[in-house]
Amino acid sequence: MRIWLVRLRPGLAVAAVVLMLGMLLPAESYARRYAFAETLQFVTFAVAAPALLVLGGPWRFPTLTRDQNSSPGPVRHLTPSHWPAASRPAAVLLAFIAVVIAWRLPVTVNALPGNPALTLAEAVTLLATGTGLWLELAKTPPLLPGLSRPQRAAMAAGAMWTIWILAYIMGMSHGTWFAAYRHTGHGLSTAADQQFAVAIMWAVPALCFAPFIYRTLIAWISNSEDPDKELREDIRQGPFHPGLDRPPRPPWG
Repeated sequence: MRIWLVRLRPGLAVAAVVLMLGMLLPAESYARRYAFAETLQFVTFAVAAPALLVLGGPWRFPTLTRDQNSSPGPVRHLTPSHWPAASRPAAVLLAFIAVVIAWRLPVTVNALPGNPALTLAEAVTLLATGTGLWLELAKTPPLLPGLSRPQRAAMAAGAMWTIWILAYIMGMSHGTWFAAYRHTGHGLSTAADQQFAVAIMWAVPALCFAPFIYRTLIAWISNSEDPDKELREDIRQGPFHPGLDRPPRPPWG
């Protein structure tokens, strides 16, 4: 991770909290009247806030490391039985896609205005699945056995295209997609409100996922060696005790 990102970590975590509170409190009154404001809430809960939260937090599992000065005892290892290498990321991605689709259905969106409890449920479920997604995408081997760069890029692309497809369906709809946001009289028209919502569903995922996909693929092309491969091999082979199982590996060059 670059030094500038490490320095920005506390600010990113604070920005995630402020963004979430801003979408739940001041923006709630606008989200009850305009589809574009409710859509901005949605993409913030699902994509922007989880990304800032994961990038801004020192995510570690204390069970993966042990202080050398502590009393001797068994060290807990992350085995394939606990964290299947393929099934965990697939389950996280499928859960994200399912929750995103559920909160974009017209029947669900039409029930959101004037229902704070449902809005809170939307925020909690989207934030949980979005955070799980970004934890898989973030390159943090001490936390979880990292995916390869092409796998992370494909996972991010799948999440981004899910939201884009929903935006395309809504944008190509000839009628009013969300009946609860039908406007009459002067001001913002229903069609314009819906098109603004479509633009937001395209722009926010692109700003969050596209740079990540580009940077991940460029890093993979420039350096085909996977730095997480050794960690995954150790996890598959089970616990390693220095001096007992096999000699220590030479340090990376």
